Amino acid sequence: MKKEIEIGILKTNPDNPRIIKDDKFIKLQKSIKELSGFLELRPIIVDEDMVVLGGNMRLKAAESVGKKEVWIDIFTKDMSDKMNEEAIKQGRKQKTYLEYCEEIIIRDNISSGEWEWVALTQNFNTNDLIEWGLDVWSNDDLLEVDEINNNQPEKPSMTHDDYSAFEIIMLHDNKLKLLSVLNNIKTKLSLEKQEEALMELVLNYDRK
Repeated sequence: MKKEIEIGILKTNPDNPRIIKDDKFIKLQKSIKELSGFLELRPIIVDEDMVVLGGNMRLKAAESVGKKEVWIDIFTKDMSDKMNEEAIKQGRKQKTYLEYCEEIIIRDNISSGEWEWVALTQNFNTNDLIEWGLDVWSNDDLLEVDEINNNQPEKPSMTHDDYSAFEIIMLHDNKLKLLSVLNNIKTKLSLEKQEEALMELVLNYDRK
């Protein structure tokens, strides 16, 4: 059930598992300000009590740029019942409305698939991709650290004894090829960090 409502009616989800870096939040704000139909195309998903299931960051960004109204899509109990009907037909377990809400929270925050980097950068301007919020390449890609909560290690810097900065100047086509290979390795081996994929290349070379 998609509609536009006053932003103050919505309730943020205290258990939202998604965080966003400052630079990406700024780009999200920019998208909302410059693309008038952005929030209609990507409405905030809420439950029947107007608690956000998917789109906490979009809501936060919309508030910060002064939006008075936002588009929402309501996940209703009727929709939950229909999903259970399909589950019965397919021999799957039925779920409660709350269980479906919890599942939506996680599924909405999962990014499926990988970018085909060479095709992407051949068909789009690299500067445009960066401005729109896509991490085409950055110096800290090779030293990612999970930032899920405050208990995680802080992002490494050159002041840390065990870390050092890594920078390389290379031909644009070579950079795209390297990035494509690293992402393929991450997908194939279920790795989380670019650094791990790069070290897999190094270790394979050492084994030969």
